[in-house]
Amino acid sequence: MTPRVAWEIPEPLSRCDVRLEDDTVTALRRYGNPDGRRLIISHGNGLAIDLYYPFWSLLVDDFDVIVYDIRNHGRNSLTPIDRHNVPTFISDLYRILDAIDAHFGPKPRVGVYHSLSALIALLSLSSIMASPSSTHGPDFSTLVLFDPPLYRPNVSETQFDELAELLAHRTRRRSNGFETRRDFEELVRYSTSFLRVVPGVHELMATTTLRRSADDDCFELRCPPEYEARIVEFVRSYAGLVDLENLPCHVKVIGADPTLPFAYLPTLDLVQMDTVDYDFLPEATHYLQLEKPAECVAALRDFLDQAAR
Repeated sequence: MTPRVAWEIPEPLSRCDVRLEDDTVTALRRYGNPDGRRLIISHGNGLAIDLYYPFWSLLVDDFDVIVYDIRNHGRNSLTPIDRHNVPTFISDLYRILDAIDAHFGPKPRVGVYHSLSALIALLSLSSIMASPSSTHGPDFSTLVLFDPPLYRPNVSETQFDELAELLAHRTRRRSNGFETRRDFEELVRYSTSFLRVVPGVHELMATTTLRRSADDDCFELRCPPEYEARIVEFVRSYAGLVDLENLPCHVKVIGADPTLPFAYLPTLDLVQMDTVDYDFLPEATHYLQLEKPAECVAALRDFLDQAAR
């Protein structure tokens, strides 16, 4: 039997609550070495940054690590669904980056993002989506992006849209209430999407993506299925707007193994893109940071070392 592993999220060195434009609050948490290179880390659709602890815990000895949850995810309270969309997330990112500089001091920013948060970061760099409310703007020195949901227009757009519709439909049909966390763990344990994760991730997913219901009679998903499905549908509209040929900073994309069935949505084949440094991890799916955290960290470190030369 695989030994049982219990991941425990430590207390941060410090934290800062960021008030977003509609009085929503998200918390920035700082871990690691304040004198190290600054990494700003967030997560994918429907998940939580604490779920990625097996990945980012390997970075805290050397880096100044700042983590946060996207609105309506993780430790954040649930807000009305009408503001749960990609343009709002981009506006939130501008405020989050401004707050990081104001609270922790300005420093070159390395964005380390997965899936949805990777798409948000890329779109924030586009003049189409630029926000006039930021004092500094999203001036990342570097982006390291894990399996962002992108497609090349006129090549895989139809397939991408069909699969997004199917995924959104399946997401809406999920249960949102569980009598115990163990019930949810068992469901995740047998999900084809999470078969390859490292020990302890199924339990960690239960503790980081569930909360007690308002009437305390069950556990509910912190990001409800309807919210998650809404973003899958939004991704269809925005995934083709990223201008990979004109990004203003160094970008590394680390993808899932293209020979495996995709666990989320198909991503753009970046092999022929001269402007993007692209690699993939063999035998890893869309949730590669939960499956191969040490390999993901090694790829990130290698790229940052090369970019610094």
